[in-house]
Amino acid sequence: MKIGLIIYGSLDLVTGGFLYGRLLVEYLRNQGDQVEVISLPWPTYRRGLLDNCSRAFRKRLEGLECDVLLQDELVHPSFFRLNRRLRRRLDCPIIALVYHLRGNEVHPPWRRRFYRWVEGKYLDTVDGYVCISRAIKEDVERLAGNHRPLMVAPGGGDRLPGDITLEGIAARALAPGPLEIVFIANVIPRKELHTLIEALASLPRAGWRLTVAGSLTMDVPYVEDIRSRIKQAGFAGKVHLAGTLESEDLAGLLARSHVLAVPSSYEAFGIVYLEGMSFGLPAIASTAGGAGEIIHHGVDGFLVTPGDVPALAGHLERLLLDRGLLLKMSLAARANFRRHPTWEESLSSIHRFIHSFRGS
Repeated sequence: MKIGLIIYGSLDLVTGGFLYGRLLVEYLRNQGDQVEVISLPWPTYRRGLLDNCSRAFRKRLEGLECDVLLQDELVHPSFFRLNRRLRRRLDCPIIALVYHLRGNEVHPPWRRRFYRWVEGKYLDTVDGYVCISRAIKEDVERLAGNHRPLMVAPGGGDRLPGDITLEGIAARALAPGPLEIVFIANVIPRKELHTLIEALASLPRAGWRLTVAGSLTMDVPYVEDIRSRIKQAGFAGKVHLAGTLESEDLAGLLARSHVLAVPSSYEAFGIVYLEGMSFGLPAIASTAGGAGEIIHHGVDGFLVTPGDVPALAGHLERLLLDRGLLLKMSLAARANFRRHPTWEESLSSIHRFIHSFRGS
């Protein structure tokens, strides 16, 4: 089968959605499908909307030869009207890969309503949906109804190399020393690193260390603000901004850490929480979005309301002071990871779903 995939930017970007896309393309090709990735320049939102009226933009895409066309839902500004014409010209179904909805982000109310209106119009132009979580599925159905084929295929947590034994998890949890906290995400406002730093200010200073692994270039002003907060709090020796790490280094970091804390304002799913759990790390995440599909509050992690600094600090302090609780939750996190679908299982289900549109 010939499959096209339209994205903004490059699949090499280090985000959960682009990781999902990279692994999907690799899997489809390994199954014998021909996959063409069409990478479009990442426009401003307004520029993307204007693509719908651009003859040159339309002509570039009308020459595609594919049996099924996949689109990362983030391209919705450029296709919310164009898709109807494009589908007729290409004579193939269009499937949206929905990892994240812009209308779920924190915006002024009028802008959020506008984003959701455009996304709803876009979702109404496609023939089916692959959603990363049940939370995203419910949002898609609210915006576009439930009369089109839809599947939920969560990301896996088994991508990283290496492993850890239950004995290793126990030894790590009970060893003396500070609580090793890891934040794995690109350093952008939505991931709420500033909230985590504020929460840490109320904890015993000798009791913890924080390592931040993620891009420091996606929002330079925000990163500078984070550096300023670290300096003002006197955390220069306590917080390490490691930047983007390769898979082997990331696995090593997880293997020697105790807890993963990424208290985002919204997380559609949170593949990183599963990856942390694969190394026995309890996860702290937001109540907003799909993280609750992974984390069982008080069992293998904690869910906090976005921006709730006292609650976040309280959960971290419990793990810092009670290593028996840390061990119990670490083992529960590892067991939870083992119950979730692997990448192989999720990607194979997407492969079947895509092929069902052409009966092959």
